[in-house]
Amino acid sequence: MRALRVHGNNGPGDLRLEEIPKPRPRENEALVRVRAAALNHRDLFITQGKYPGIKLPCTLGSDACGVLENGSRIVVNPMLNWGNDSRVWDAGSSILGMPHDGSFADYVCVPRENVFPCPDELSDEEAAAIPLGGLTAYRALFTRARLRSGETVLITGVGGGVQTFALILAKQAGAVVVATSSSDAKLERAQVLGADHVLNYRRDPDWFKSVRKLAGAPDVAIDSAGGQTLGRVLDIMKLGGRVVTYGATLGDADIRPFSVFWRHLDLLGTSMGSPDDFAAMLKLFAGPLRPVVDRVYAFEKAPDAFERMGAADQFGKIVLRISE
Repeated sequence: MRALRVHGNNGPGDLRLEEIPKPRPRENEALVRVRAAALNHRDLFITQGKYPGIKLPCTLGSDACGVLENGSRIVVNPMLNWGNDSRVWDAGSSILGMPHDGSFADYVCVPRENVFPCPDELSDEEAAAIPLGGLTAYRALFTRARLRSGETVLITGVGGGVQTFALILAKQAGAVVVATSSSDAKLERAQVLGADHVLNYRRDPDWFKSVRKLAGAPDVAIDSAGGQTLGRVLDIMKLGGRVVTYGATLGDADIRPFSVFWRHLDLLGTSMGSPDDFAAMLKLFAGPLRPVVDRVYAFEKAPDAFERMGAADQFGKIVLRISE
């Protein structure tokens, strides 16, 4: 079968689309014929050597929509072996697509408990776009931040997969959304999806002050940037606000403890989500709600898909069409 495998840590140039044996499912595993799979920044970071515990070579890919041997169309939960504590993952858990061979292949084996029926309303590409990004955003908003209708949510750096999911899920929940980006084009897309206020932080160095002028102090903030951005977010939150962080693309944050203790803030970390989170998230798409698909590439064009992600040009999810 075909598989997109990474052999080094010098970037996407170390990816190879090659022929490897079809996997054989072990006990309690399901064999999935992959129809579509989506990229995540995790995949790019692994090719660049910027991810912990890298084991090479490996087939990348965490998101997948496919069919079982009985013909059932399914979506794969990429969070493997979460454990029994809904509050935090088990020390032995992992994510599909390294070290466990992932979904950028004609076939993938996953635990049966990670296989969920695909909502009929979704195309293969839409379903493949959901798992990792949708799960992360759902847990951040609802399990961790406990978002309620009518509250104001600040979403920093909208345009990537998780933050775009955060936007559409927050709007469906009845929240007021403030979105930031350095791209006017992405902010226009965010408005089309329902963002109530948008700010270009590159053109407005005092964007954090502008947030409060436009929408008041946020109740909730979802951030994956870290760096100076996280410190600015903490400075503008409402008393008793909740700030959820799931990444640090700008590096370590320089924060003022005063902003946290004086405002009685909850600073919450999150990554991925529990099986219950995944099931609850997927139910939200059994209706008119749709994920945002940026672009679909043929499997053979995977290097082009990685190039687009590396350039940060996408809005929403980049998807690979693996098979019909």
